Amino acid sequence: MDYPASRLLSAASMAYGVYAAVKPRHLADAVHPSSGQDRTWDKVAYGYALRDIPVSLAGVLGPVRAVEASMKARILSDLTDAVTLGVAAGDGRARTKVMGMTIGWAVANIAALAYDRRRLAR
Repeated sequence: MDYPASRLLSAASMAYGVYAAVKPRHLADAVHPSSGQDRTWDKVAYGYALRDIPVSLAGVLGPVRAVEASMKARILSDLTDAVTLGVAAGDGRARTKVMGMTIGWAVANIAALAYDRRRLAR
């Protein structure tokens, strides 16, 4: 199978998208928003689900070009999520948590893509 690490992380990202659709409140719980903004963050979580499920599906089932594009989109999305969630976090602990998760996923996706490219080049 080509790009196994990228496909595995795409499957994990797709699982997150499903989780975000089923339990959108997880995002508000992580960000600790100002009072009364939980529903807004639920909508953001639904947006993440609508983005992550199809992008990740391309990374799981698509040809190599689709996997590459999916991984690049995921990396860019994770980095922009880090900025968005980091700025919006209600306190320093929440900021550290959400930035750690999003930057961690970006790094994991970068590593998986680099691994798969090296493996394919051999």
